[in-house]
Amino acid sequence: MDEQRNTVTIPVGDAQLPADVMLPAQPVAVVLFAHGSGSSRHSPRNVAVARALNGRGLGTVLVDLLTPIEDEVDARTAELRFDIGLLASRLAGIVDWLAVERPAGDVPIGLFGASTGAAAALVAAASRADRVSAVVSRGGRPDLAEGALAQVRTPTLLLVGGLDEEVITLNEQALAELGEVGELRVVPGATHLFEEPGTLEQVADQAGSWFATHLSR
Repeated sequence: MDEQRNTVTIPVGDAQLPADVMLPAQPVAVVLFAHGSGSSRHSPRNVAVARALNGRGLGTVLVDLLTPIEDEVDARTAELRFDIGLLASRLAGIVDWLAVERPAGDVPIGLFGASTGAAAALVAAASRADRVSAVVSRGGRPDLAEGALAQVRTPTLLLVGGLDEEVITLNEQALAELGEVGELRVVPGATHLFEEPGTLEQVADQAGSWFATHLSR
């Protein structure tokens, strides 16, 4: 399959955010990734999921939501990785960029969030209901989206490891807020990072099916 891979800089407000854009020959949709706390667009787990989505004909955008200078500050203080408002506003700005610049063409947009990135994805989805058509959360902290949960109108899949008991509870509580647009699925034998053999593949497969269903024209 012919693929186009580019590293681009996406302007969002005063920030210039580096992103890796991978596009199959004729993408049917594009998925924007929001990584978790202390991670980056080079997260091996998100890269692995992105590659699996590319194999299904989905374009992917892996982006650093903090600038290099902000990243240096966060490495010392850990204060920005939990600034869900900042991260969500950056994600929403990138969604707008995808909708206007159309690097993948005029295709539906989905969000994939991990850990704290899932909260940012849900807040962004609530603010861009006209542009975001599906959300998948991997080991997410949707509880950190707080009041935005009840405003989400986008089909949302919550994937949690079966051994990640505290996060299962948080996702169950978030599911009650999401209502009928949400679905919770537990991956047996997986811990928070889905490092156990075969568990990340299950995440990629379920995410791929969710996006294929909800990002189809």
